[in-house]
Amino acid sequence: MNATIVEAVNDALHEEMTNDDRTLVFGQDVAESGGVFRATDSLKEEFGGERVLDTPLSEIAIVGSAVGLATHGFRPIAEIQFSGFLPPAFDQLVTNASRIRWRTRGELSAPMVVRTPYGAGVRALEHHSESLEAIYGHVPGLKVAIPSTPHDAKGMLVSAIRDPDPVLFMEPKHVYRSFREEIDEGTYTEPLGTAAIRREGSDLTVISWGAMMHKTLEAVDNLAIDAEVIDLRTISPFDKETVTESVKKTGRCVVVHEAAKTGGFAAELVASINDEVLMYLEAPIERVTGFDVPVPLLSMEDFYIPHPPRIEEAIKDTVAY
Repeated sequence: MNATIVEAVNDALHEEMTNDDRTLVFGQDVAESGGVFRATDSLKEEFGGERVLDTPLSEIAIVGSAVGLATHGFRPIAEIQFSGFLPPAFDQLVTNASRIRWRTRGELSAPMVVRTPYGAGVRALEHHSESLEAIYGHVPGLKVAIPSTPHDAKGMLVSAIRDPDPVLFMEPKHVYRSFREEIDEGTYTEPLGTAAIRREGSDLTVISWGAMMHKTLEAVDNLAIDAEVIDLRTISPFDKETVTESVKKTGRCVVVHEAAKTGGFAAELVASINDEVLMYLEAPIERVTGFDVPVPLLSMEDFYIPHPPRIEEAIKDTVAY
């Protein structure tokens, strides 16, 4: 099957709703219209209005309902229309979903998924373009997954739905429909917590995830440098072993993400690399990120998002150090 990311997400939802009648899909406009990006298209027609439901415009109610359903034997998949609208539900994610297993000493768990498109690049309005993955990655008990390809989107979403604990599944809408690739027919999984090496190399390590993975690969293609490119795929838990072994081999590292620089997940990666393989580093680690301002509107996004020339400059500086 040749699919885009959004089509792969839809396929994963179809597969798991077919395989497990405990799965439910709900959120704003997901039933009647198939979601703002059509990721839930045709689900209601196939599975009915008792398993695919439109909700009121209340993020705290959507995620709170998912927590209640998950603790009572269901596998809820809640959609928050844009990740910039997640903060109202932060209390449910942090206070209830992520802690229920710990709070009940294992008597209850919350096997639930919160899907949400994230990131800039589609000329959206305020609160539609945020990249706040580092905030949610800071919450113990909450997994944060970010696919960058259709194959991973389907396999990782199936894994997230089957996970015994809550997963925030952040989908990079900038590349929702920008390319296609072959994905397997039927059900398959990609593990959460495992990075993917998109390109092997020896000169330096470049780490990214989501939509920025494609900007990173484009930048590497433009340079005569043997770069190893890592797609982190999961922010929490992140694959520390793959990251540190790569940097141990190359001695140099650049991290690319579109979130604001201060407190972004690149900072955690840099700290972890310093903890584990500091003596192998031959240059300071560079970060190529968004800026410490709200995501600007419309065409100004182009100046905010890291693009290949900025990434190339950081790579060349790191190699030349």
